[in-house]
Amino acid sequence: MTTAPELIEPREVPLGGLRAMRVRRTLPARGRALVGAWCFLDHYGPDDVGETGGMEVAPHPHTGLQTVSWLFAGEIEHRDSAGNTAMVLPGELNLMTAGRGISHTEVSTPRTRLLHGVQLWVALPERARFGRPGLEHYVPRKVSRAGVTARVFLGSLLGHTSPVQTATPLLGAELLLEPGTSLELDVEESHEHALLVDTGSATFEGQEVGQHTLGYADPGRLTLHLVAGPERTRVVLLGGEPFDEEIVMWWNFVGRSHEEIVEFREAWQEQITRDGEVVGDGREVATGRFGNTGHPLPPIPAPDLPHVRLKGRR
Repeated sequence: MTTAPELIEPREVPLGGLRAMRVRRTLPARGRALVGAWCFLDHYGPDDVGETGGMEVAPHPHTGLQTVSWLFAGEIEHRDSAGNTAMVLPGELNLMTAGRGISHTEVSTPRTRLLHGVQLWVALPERARFGRPGLEHYVPRKVSRAGVTARVFLGSLLGHTSPVQTATPLLGAELLLEPGTSLELDVEESHEHALLVDTGSATFEGQEVGQHTLGYADPGRLTLHLVAGPERTRVVLLGGEPFDEEIVMWWNFVGRSHEEIVEFREAWQEQITRDGEVVGDGREVATGRFGNTGHPLPPIPAPDLPHVRLKGRR
């Protein structure tokens, strides 16, 4: 039996080192760690880069996850230790696989005046989490219906299927709805779903969801009913089969135990230090587990671990 959607309000957190920009985070949340394999959701902007300084996330590591970069406005340069340099542009998917270990940078370009988008993480299952790092780029076509324009970047929706392969069944789409538009979406009954409202407001399965809020709908639904508010409304719809593995997520790492996280942290700190000090130029980072992005920004050191054992979550 399905229940009414729950609402998850965002909390504001800093993103990236000394020059941190502020983002709104709705996953993970108290009582809700994942939606399918989606384990992290940051939402930022629209920010005037002239005032905020934009995005300048220096070299940092990841394990056991994929990052999904999706922009509404602006331009970000991505560099990673697998040798990839790519632009993140509005309406285009960049899917980075960390696998056994990768490091990367994300820096908004000088051309960017307004920065606005989401950064998402996907937890990798046991069979894929130590795989080869890499990057995939995909430009989904616009799918139009009466009162709605969609871009389906992962999974299937509105008769369109993304060719991007994922380790677990997932859905990811941006929907732009005209005021008052009512939409019935056919979805996978076994999936759970979440709706992030970027601009405007929406009613999601009978539950009002305000701007910047995430609405969660449990599995067991063949359709999802969405009604836009009185303004033009943009939402991001996520979904996936419930993730049946317990994960330990801390800082930029996804693992399976406290001991693994300790190991990942020590490997990163060993790479970025010389004579006990963090190197001041990212090009000096040693090429260990996480590689080197070749970016001159100094790498971000890992924070201290808490004085308690890290717990798993589902």
